[in-house]
Amino acid sequence: MTIDTVKSRSAGSQQARGPDAQSRSSTLLARLDPRRHLAAAIGWTILAVVPLASLVAGHLAAAGAERATRQDTEQLMLQYTTQVQHGLAMNLQIRLSIVETTADQIAASGDRSPDALRRHLDAVRAQFPEFAWVGVADAGGKVVAATGGIAQGESVAQRLWFAAAHSGPFLGDIHPAVLLAEHVARVPDGQPVRFLNAAAPIRQPDGAVAGVVGAYLSGDWIERLQRSLLISLDTTRPLEVLLLRRDGTVIAGPPGWLGRAVDADDDLTEAGRYIVGRHDAADVADDGLGWSVAVRQRTETALQHVERLRRTVLLTVLVAGILAALAALLLTHWLTRRLDALAAQAQAMRQGLRSDLEAPPGNDEVSRIGAAMAALVAQLQREKAALATLNAELDARVAARTARIERMSDEAKHAAVTRERLRLARDLHDTLAHSLMALLQQIRLVRKLRDQMAPKELAAELGRAEDAAAAGLARARAAITQMRHGTVRESGLAAALRDLLARFGERTGLRASLAAEGPAADLADERSETLYRIVEESLRNVERHARASAVTVTIGAAGSRAVLTVCDDGVGFDPEAPCAGHYGMLGMREQAALIDATLSVSSRPGAGTQIRLEFEP
Repeated sequence: MTIDTVKSRSAGSQQARGPDAQSRSSTLLARLDPRRHLAAAIGWTILAVVPLASLVAGHLAAAGAERATRQDTEQLMLQYTTQVQHGLAMNLQIRLSIVETTADQIAASGDRSPDALRRHLDAVRAQFPEFAWVGVADAGGKVVAATGGIAQGESVAQRLWFAAAHSGPFLGDIHPAVLLAEHVARVPDGQPVRFLNAAAPIRQPDGAVAGVVGAYLSGDWIERLQRSLLISLDTTRPLEVLLLRRDGTVIAGPPGWLGRAVDADDDLTEAGRYIVGRHDAADVADDGLGWSVAVRQRTETALQHVERLRRTVLLTVLVAGILAALAALLLTHWLTRRLDALAAQAQAMRQGLRSDLEAPPGNDEVSRIGAAMAALVAQLQREKAALATLNAELDARVAARTARIERMSDEAKHAAVTRERLRLARDLHDTLAHSLMALLQQIRLVRKLRDQMAPKELAAELGRAEDAAAAGLARARAAITQMRHGTVRESGLAAALRDLLARFGERTGLRASLAAEGPAADLADERSETLYRIVEESLRNVERHARASAVTVTIGAAGSRAVLTVCDDGVGFDPEAPCAGHYGMLGMREQAALIDATLSVSSRPGAGTQIRLEFEP
């Protein structure tokens, strides 16, 4: 076996497998088409609903968790605030107690020399280095002993702490740095050291104030105390602590907040970026300063687990929804397999591949639908057979009816020929008969009176006979032209009658008018030609017999029927009187009957004549 043979067989096998793979692919796509399969529609519907439901569920769960977390975090921040507040107040009271104890020791000591006082003060600073300055002032406010800062011999009588200490122990608020700028070394950045005051009176045994012990607590110590209190909370949360004076000024906290005035908690949240817990001084034990503490945490840090919960819920619900959609697709496909089989049978019936349906077994809806469809198909088959029999009978009846119609057609053709003959007879009567009658009268007159007539009179009578013959010939030619060209169908009834009356008025000198309105005025069919002939015959009668001065033709309506009238103001006649040898009125009635019109004649001697035609427009 050659390599070319192997390649050709391999290519052939691939070509054979190609259509099968394409067929399987198209079958799979067809099964996934929701327009063709109920299972696919249900699966796609669930798959479309689940992501939306997962988003809503995740959002609701996260929103609830976020609210709960915010509340828990706020409560925790309040607890931390309380702890820091109590710790700060306790440490300040301890420092004030130290100053009080020092004042009591000095009062109990008998030695008031500067060196002895200096030893007391040095011992205090050695044990509590947070005191930036400690000094003793006598009753007049003169510093008698000090440890740096305000020098010995200076007066502190104008200081707030000195005057306040006469009433009892005093703890002062943070003072502007300028108050200590002259006495305390500056920090490296050039800013003066911040401090607060503590003072206690030195009382004699009789209760009189012999002097005052004053101290300056460094503002840096407040910040270190704040950090140590934050560490003592024993939490891994990244927190920020802000210490606010009674007027809301931040005296300790993040660098960007130092010195800022805070009016409400909302200022501390920074547009919701922080969760804040804050207690005012009125809500805790009073430390004498009226300070308040705020502890806060970044919102994104506090709600990290909420975001993780949101993603977890979304992913969980989404995966569950996809699995539910797949399960629904498979379950629906399994449940609708009998319905698919029933649909396949119906499709085969529509294509003519089978003639009946087999109802699926069972007692569910599919079985009942199949049984109903099978019964309906059987009934339709029976009706189809009966319809085939009826069609055969109808074909036989149609054949018989066709033969009858053909006979009736022949009779109709004969009737049409007869009607045409009658019409020609009427036209000949209206043209040649009248003209020949007039010519005959002239000839008879000449024949009887030729011997008595002068040559001129004879010539005149022969001229009138010639005129009558020429007029008859012209009328005959006009009638033939009218029959050939059918001007009424071309121009319409109203236009043809208007031309007819114009010619009539020019020929006779009578006033002839037309009043036409309604749909009958626009008729242009066989009926319009018949109506035209009737009016034409009526005008001839007016010209010959009526001796009228005016004639009016009107086209209008009476209810649902159209009306055509021809009126003259002539001498009139008796319609009931017989007129032997005159067929004009009979011809008009015959023509009216051809178009199912009703013709009536109203006239009496001396009152003119009206011919009225009523017909369907």
